[in-house]
Amino acid sequence: MVRGKTEMKRIENATSRQVTFSKRRNGLLKKAFELSVLCDAEVALIIFSPRGKLYEFSNFSMNKTIDRYQNRTKDLMSSNNTAVEDLQLEKELDSFTITKKLEHLEVSKRKLLGGGLDSCSIDELQQLERQLERSLSKIRSRKYQILKEEIMKLKEEEKLLLEENAALQVKVRRKSSKKRETKQRSESKEQDIMDVETELFIGLPERRTTTNGFL
Repeated sequence: MVRGKTEMKRIENATSRQVTFSKRRNGLLKKAFELSVLCDAEVALIIFSPRGKLYEFSNFSMNKTIDRYQNRTKDLMSSNNTAVEDLQLEKELDSFTITKKLEHLEVSKRKLLGGGLDSCSIDELQQLERQLERSLSKIRSRKYQILKEEIMKLKEEEKLLLEENAALQVKVRRKSSKKRETKQRSESKEQDIMDVETELFIGLPERRTTTNGFL
């Protein structure tokens, strides 16, 4: 039979809990022994039962393994503290650098707007002048580009309007031509009717004679 998956929660039945503890404890001790033999690892396992009974396994001295663990933990904690201090110092330096950059940008902005120029030397003023000229050149270039795009857009719209106008003129000419044809057919029918009416004889009926000479 397939073994079902055990739900990970406290076993409420005391007997079942004790049986499970004994089985799992023995299995865990066996795995620790196998790990130490197969991998040549230093293994120390300590287990306290629910009643406080001690079970342990160590392929070396338990005390030496514990001392080694404590020393290693202290080294790791010291290393982590140093890393945290270095990270904090780096953040403070970054914050200080960003603050200085912001202050420098604010001063440059005021100078570009014409403020705070009293303390500037001739070289600084010339540098500001060149910077403004470069900025104006970029602004003009962008403005001309936008105008060029607008002109092209208007030309495209003009082209579409001309095409629509030409199509409308064709429709108007076709309608006018149909109207003229209809009018001409109507006038032709009226002329035919008038021609038929003018051929009718108006007057007394003709006398007809028979073979005897009388009507």
